[in-house]
Amino acid sequence: MTHEYFNPVRTVYGAGALSSLPDLMGGRRALLVTFPEARELGLAARIEALLGDQLTGVIDDVRPNPDVAELDALYNAFWSGGSAGADVIIAVGGGSAIDTAKALMVATPSGRFSELVTLLASGTAFTPPHAKTLIAVPTTAGTGSEVTPWATVWDREAQKKYSLHLPQTWPTIALIDPELMLSLPASVTLQSGLDALSHALESIWNVNANPVSDTFAVAAVHEILEALPQLMKHLDDVTLRGRMALAALKAGMAFSNTRTALAHSISYEMTLRYGLPHGIACSFPLPMVLERAIGQSQERDAVLKRALGELSDAPGRLARFIEQLGVRTSFADYGVSADQARQLVAYALTGARGKNFIGTTQESLKEAA
Repeated sequence: MTHEYFNPVRTVYGAGALSSLPDLMGGRRALLVTFPEARELGLAARIEALLGDQLTGVIDDVRPNPDVAELDALYNAFWSGGSAGADVIIAVGGGSAIDTAKALMVATPSGRFSELVTLLASGTAFTPPHAKTLIAVPTTAGTGSEVTPWATVWDREAQKKYSLHLPQTWPTIALIDPELMLSLPASVTLQSGLDALSHALESIWNVNANPVSDTFAVAAVHEILEALPQLMKHLDDVTLRGRMALAALKAGMAFSNTRTALAHSISYEMTLRYGLPHGIACSFPLPMVLERAIGQSQERDAVLKRALGELSDAPGRLARFIEQLGVRTSFADYGVSADQARQLVAYALTGARGKNFIGTTQESLKEAA
């Protein structure tokens, strides 16, 4: 059996790596896309000082979980105004900033965001007539978006979630500087760390897994299980921040080829309908999904054992790990009844990400229903 692994992103990693940004830019013009707090933290000013006249504009009002209502005006103004003259988009922030940049970087034939939403909703493949280069600078250790082509676009009014992924939406460079993560509050540190754990495990119990993705995923699980509890007690430790940043990168490298699976499919409904932050929504069901995954494949069991140790009590140990960090692991804890949970899991199994789960069979669908 042959396998293939592909990731075209150049990665620059290390404390203080942000200072290499001018060299990485190579004289090109850039638009900065970042989160509101970047201004008060001095991060926006620091990038402005690094790039000087190369920086053509700043979008610093990106909100969590970018919604079509917020992106519409932003996208239309970008592609019809002077900002489109930038050669590079620099996304600085968590997954929402990087997702926003990925949505901006590809033009539709009309230059209108409504056309992009229509294409995403229909699943129609298209080649953008214009696309920008993306440099992704994560300030959280979790999403892995800096080394994947995927972006999530939410439509809260319609209760829908769209996934944008094109050959053109791979970042060109991932610039990972753990010093940028020192200001993260405990809640975001925890949510992003658990998101990374979910990415790593989801790439193992996955029909698209391969030996290279497994190598990244197992290493990420080991590092997160050891480093995240320590980091939660020492948020100002740049070494621990660096370990988690590297673990999140490895998890991103893993699921950049496998995509995510059932836990993430569950998470989209939990975020849309129950308002759970993404990192909590995709991690609290991990013990339940692990229990379903064990025994589905001898090969996958062997990799899970490399990641988690003896499998007989692994779901319980994983649940205790998550709960000791202050996150509950049952649907009832989030106001979801047993009947609602069964329906939600059954629906999640039919989704694009749910179908990546090794336990997605017609029998499992009937059982979940």
